Formats: sequence, C-alpha cells, structure tokens
Amino acid sequence: MLASQTFRTFKDKTLGVFVAFGGNFVIVAILLIFFYLLYVVAPMFESAEVDSAANYPLPGEGSTLLLAMEEQNEVGVRFTDAAQAVFFHADSGKVIDSYPMPIPETAAVSSFHAASPNSTVAGFALNNGKVLLAQHKYRVTFPNDKRLITPYIDYPLGKQALVVDPTQKAISKFVFQLGEEAHSFVAETEDGRLILTRYSLEGSALDEDEAELVANTVELPAPGIVVDFMLMDIDQRVLYLISRGGEMVQYDIRDHESVAIQQRRHIVKGERKVVNISWLTGTISLLVVDSQGTISQWFPVRDEGNNQIPTLIREFDTGKGDVTDIAVEYNRKGFATVTEQGKLEIFHTTANQQVLDFQATDKRLERVIFSPRANAVLLESSDGQIHFWKVHNEYPEVSWSSLWGKVWYESYDKPEYIWQSSSASNDFEPKLSLVPISFGTIKAAFYAMIIAVPLAVLGAMFTAYFMAPRMRRVVKPSIEIMEALPTVILGFLAGLWLAPLIEANLPGIFSLLLVMPIAVLVAAWGWTHLPDNIRHRVPEGWEALLLIPLIVVVLFGSIELSPLLETQFFGGDMRRWLTNEVGINFDQRNSIVVGLAMGFAVIPTIFSIAEDAIFSVPKTLTHGSLALGATPWQTMWRVVLLTASPGIFSAIMIGFGRAVGETMIVLMATGNTPIMDFNIFEGMRTLSANIAVEVPESEVGSTHYRVLFLAALVLFSFTFFFNTIAELVRQRLRRKYSSL
Repeated sequence: MLASQTFRTFKDKTLGVFVAFGGNFVIVAILLIFFYLLYVVAPMFESAEVDSAANYPLPGEGSTLLLAMEEQNEVGVRFTDAAQAVFFHADSGKVIDSYPMPIPETAAVSSFHAASPNSTVAGFALNNGKVLLAQHKYRVTFPNDKRLITPYIDYPLGKQALVVDPTQKAISKFVFQLGEEAHSFVAETEDGRLILTRYSLEGSALDEDEAELVANTVELPAPGIVVDFMLMDIDQRVLYLISRGGEMVQYDIRDHESVAIQQRRHIVKGERKVVNISWLTGTISLLVVDSQGTISQWFPVRDEGNNQIPTLIREFDTGKGDVTDIAVEYNRKGFATVTEQGKLEIFHTTANQQVLDFQATDKRLERVIFSPRANAVLLESSDGQIHFWKVHNEYPEVSWSSLWGKVWYESYDKPEYIWQSSSASNDFEPKLSLVPISFGTIKAAFYAMIIAVPLAVLGAMFTAYFMAPRMRRVVKPSIEIMEALPTVILGFLAGLWLAPLIEANLPGIFSLLLVMPIAVLVAAWGWTHLPDNIRHRVPEGWEALLLIPLIVVVLFGSIELSPLLETQFFGGDMRRWLTNEVGINFDQRNSIVVGLAMGFAVIPTIFSIAEDAIFSVPKTLTHGSLALGATPWQTMWRVVLLTASPGIFSAIMIGFGRAVGETMIVLMATGNTPIMDFNIFEGMRTLSANIAVEVPESEVGSTHYRVLFLAALVLFSFTFFFNTIAELVRQRLRRKYSSL
C-alpha cells in the first residue's frame, strides 16, 4: 500500500513537472515569435544616416550645369557651361574622360535643361534656335571577374542639333521630354515668343534607319507672366510656366495644333517668391520651394466639373529661407534640399515626414543630386568642392501617418486609406495603409460572430440543460467533429458553391432570415397549446427532433419562392435593383458568404466550450432552484447561465480569436479587396489573408516585406490584447459567481 502511494506521488510530481515545462515552453515560444516579429519590423523605424565617403575639388573646368552619378556609385559626371561632359571617379574625383559636345563653332550655348533624373538626358539650347541632346550612359563589363564601368555619351536624337525655332533666334529657356513616338520641345526665344516643336517618328516602324523625324512647330498663346521656370510632364500632356512671383500658367499640349491655356494659379503664400521648382518622380507632383524655406507639393485633383485642378497637398517647412537646390529620388517619392548654411535635408512626400537633417559642411551648398538607388548623394559647395556621402535610408515611406492615417496619394481626389502593394510603373508611390486590412479583419470576425454566437450559445444551452442525455451523446460529438473539417475545404465550398447560390437566391435568403425565426416561434407556441396526451407521447428532451422537418421545409420553401419574390418586388434582378435603386454595390463573394462560412467554422469551438461550462454547473444548484419553485427556464436564466458565464465568455472569446486569425475561408470566399465598408454585399481583405497572399511574392528585406511582418505583429498584438481582456473578465465573473 505504501509503495503504491509512493509510486502515485512520483507520477503526480513527474507529470506536474512535464505540464509545467510544457506551459513554460508555450510561453517561451510565444515570446520568441513576438521578438522575431519585432526583429524584422524594427529596421523600418530606424533613423536615416549618412557617412562621408570623399571630398575633392570639382573635376574638370567650368561651372556645373548638371551633376549626376551612375547606380553603383562609382562614376559621376558633370555637364559644364563649357559644353563638356566630365566623367570622374565618385570616391576620388579623378577624371576618367571628358567629352566635348559637338556644337558648331559658329554657335554658342544659350540655355540648358535636364529631363527627369532617371532619363539621364540633358539638352543644350543654342543661339541659333537649335537644341542638342546628350545622354550619359555606362557600360558594365567584368574582365578578370572584376567589375569595370566605362562611361560614355550617347546622342539619342543624333549628333546634329535639332531645329526648335525655325526663325533661328536664340533660345533663352526651354524644356523637353522624349517619348517612344514623339519628342516635344517648348522654348522661349530671345524675342519673347513661346513655341512648341514636336518631332514625330514617321516611316517604317520596324526599321529605325528608314524612319525619319518630322518637326511640327506652333506658337503658344502668351502666358502673360515673366517665365522663370518651365516644366513638362513625361507624357507630354501638360506644360507649366511659373514666375518667381508665384504665378503659374497651365497649358494643355496634347494636341499641338490646338494648344490652349487651361488655368492660372498662384502657388506661394503672400509675398513669398519661388526659389526653385522641380517635378517629383513620375512628373505628376510639383515641388515648389519658396523664399521662406517651405517646400509645397502640388498635383492635379479632379473637381466636380471633371477638371484637373493643381491643388496644394502638403507642405514641408525647413525652418529656413535659404534653400539653394532641390533634388528628387529616381524611383521613390523622396527629395533632398541643401541650404546656404551647408545643411542637407531629406524628406518623403507620401510619409509626410523629414527623414534626415544633417550639417554636411560649413560652406554654402550650391547643388545636390541623388544616385539612382538613393543610397548616395553628391553635394557641390561654394568653395568648389564635391562632397560624396553614402546614405542609409532604406524605409523613408514608413511613418505613423502613412501606416495609420489618411494619405492623399497622387491622382486621388481626396485623402484615403489605401492598401496597394504593387504598381505597374516605376513611378511607385507606396500605399501601405494597415487600416483597410485591419478593418477587414474586424469586419470578417464581426459577421462570423453574428452568425456563430447566437446559434452556438443557444444550442449549447439547449443541449446541456434541456436535451435528453441519449440525444446529447449523439448531437455533441456530431457538432464537435465539424471542427475537424479543413478550412480550405470550407473556403472552397463557400467560394464555388455557396456564393453563387446566395447570388442566385438573394430574396429567398433574406426571406429565410425573417421566416425561419417566426416559423420556429409559431411552432413552439403551437406545441405548448397541443393537448397533453399528444405532447406527452414525445419523450422529454426529444422535442428538437420535431423542428428538423420544419427547418427543412422553410429552407427549401424560401429558396423555391426566391424567383417569384425577385420578379414581384425587385424587377427580376435584386442585384441590379440594389445597385441602381439603392446605390449599394454587390459582389458575389461578400460578407454574407464570409459570415456563413466562418460562422460554420467557429460554431463547434464556441458550442463545445460553452456546452461543457453549462453542463458542469453542479446539479445541486439546479435541483435547489427547481425545488424552490423556479421553472426550468428561470433556473437556466438566473442560476445556470450566471454560474457558467466565465466558461461561456471564454468560449465566445476563443471563437472570436479563431475568427480573427482565419485565413483560407476569407481568402477564398471574399473578393480579397482591401476596402473599408460595412456593406454586407461587399468583401474585405484581412490581415491574415493579406499576409498569406503577399509574403511569398515580397522581396525579402523590402519595405513591403517588413510591413507585412508589421501586419503580423498587429494581428499578434490584437489577439493578445483581446485574450488578456477576456481572461481578466473571465476571472472577475468566476469570483463574482463562485458563491452560487
């Protein structure tokens, strides 16, 4: 006997150790997941940094017209007022080669313009009305397995200067854009004329040697202002002329035969002056630097009359009135400014934040440019020095406002919450708001719980307290085994069978929601009013079986009557009626489908836990209540439910957690569109579904990749928060009703 007790004690202690180890291991595993998510997410919130790489005198002769660098940050180039392109080593300033522009001796450079940075094309306007375009390019080879970058100059439209002004007047200012089929030049001549010359490619589209550039020149309407800045978008549709006083004139140049002034705007506040102006990457937004050091972003917004109106979107205040130059990143929505005091500042428009404020030198900075990958800058100071800095700024588009606030994106009519992680062009503006997918998570869980909680809890109450034991032994395992169904199968059925069924029988589905509760209540009322000799023929606790035929009849009756209802009340098409008459959009895979499918998946979890909690209420409590004269329903409502409330609440919260984390059903049963609308006829995208879809396609270490991990961290924190609150409430309920 003593040996038996000793062995039993040993087993209890051993199992206790294993249980404690397992519990602690689960906690450690959860903490490791949490810290790993933090590890992946944390780099996004690190501040930008710069490291000095080199300082050296300006390579070559003459003043700088354009400063640029190739993407490996090894070779830089200066276009000078001596009409030369000087290539040099970016880390030392040593000249690699110098290319004089093929400008006739009888001509001289009268103005200069560089197209968008990623085009690498610069233009020299001459005093004879012609323009020569030059493009800096780089040939990469690997002799002896070592990278060698060889710079050279290409002439995209030939070495012969193109005629822009047929009258051969000197061009004082000009702007150009190159396209696949046409190239546009807008120039202001020395005699004050404003002309548009468009070169079109005519001839064989297959043989470039047989194709010919044909010029068409028109004179533009006078802008009525002193033109200090000229900008043309990359699609050759819009021309902006701006004065230093802040007056902007917009031309529509899509049809060069009928160019017209679209509108005029004043783009600076009060008496401020325009110091500099530049396109943001993509040539949709204008960046305007005023004399008070404020940089404002403008882009066209469609008004009620369907007109595109240049609109002030946001402002960046440097706190200084001495910004000397501005440069934009090649492929991101960032830009940099330099000041007379030698400061370098970097901003990001979409994130609406300053990411760097750095004192680069104590001299006046004249010029700043980004490398193509935005991981280096070249600065030119007033003492004739080049400052080469490496930039560590991997995630400038991430900020609190871009992740959780409304953002006014380019080409949108107003600020919105948008998740759009891919783009079809290089002019990518990240749209990584977590609000729509967080909203979708709550929306999906909300509709699932609306379906699951009443059915599961009420079913648990009846099964545990009113149902016959023999019937309970069949019903409870049958419902619990539903939880073994793979969610991918439920999602498959919901998307391919349930969604089309609901769409084809919308009136029947809604009539079912009204008729079914009424039919059950009427059946219950009728049952209570039957003669006792009839009612007593059905054993106590088996009454629920009588509802099965009723439910089947009502279900099939509603579906069969659906076409008739649709014809009588909705003109034969309820979906079209909802869209045209009520203004509600309808998607086949919508919240109704998600609610039914996810509710079906969540019901077994809630039912099983709630039923166990209700069934575990001590029989002495129920017997005592009944002995004191309470009815079975009063006993259930005032004794059993209160005692079992901690377990029922736990069941609901565990079911809620299951709904929040569900992936495959939402992925397959909704349109998976990240929209913010509680409309039951539209779908959603949840955090978990978004992660499942996009993580395999994201670039490791990219902003997109890390924001997806941030979404996982948000989902983790979300469930942890609600589970913690649920546990606190459960403990309070347990203490409150433990004395019953």
